[in-house]
Amino acid sequence: MNQFYNPNLEIDLDSPFARDESNKLIRRSYWMDKSDTSLMMLMNKGIGAKLTNDEKRAHLVDIKREHLIKELFEPEILPPE
Repeated sequence: MNQFYNPNLEIDLDSPFARDESNKLIRRSYWMDKSDTSLMMLMNKGIGAKLTNDEKRAHLVDIKREHLIKELFEPEILPPE
């Protein structure tokens, strides 16, 4: 079973992560209108930054953007000083 992020709807009723009783995204068009670059920024530094890695993976699979998973979790390799 996918582990989706469940926002507190009492605080943020308009959360783009909100799901209905059958666990489908209510605001799916919000995500589908975003480019891959925008999604990466949202997941790294925006509203998705507070999600766990499992929640991010499940969300990307759900919106059919599995190809971003590797890029999102690829470790940053810094050059030696």
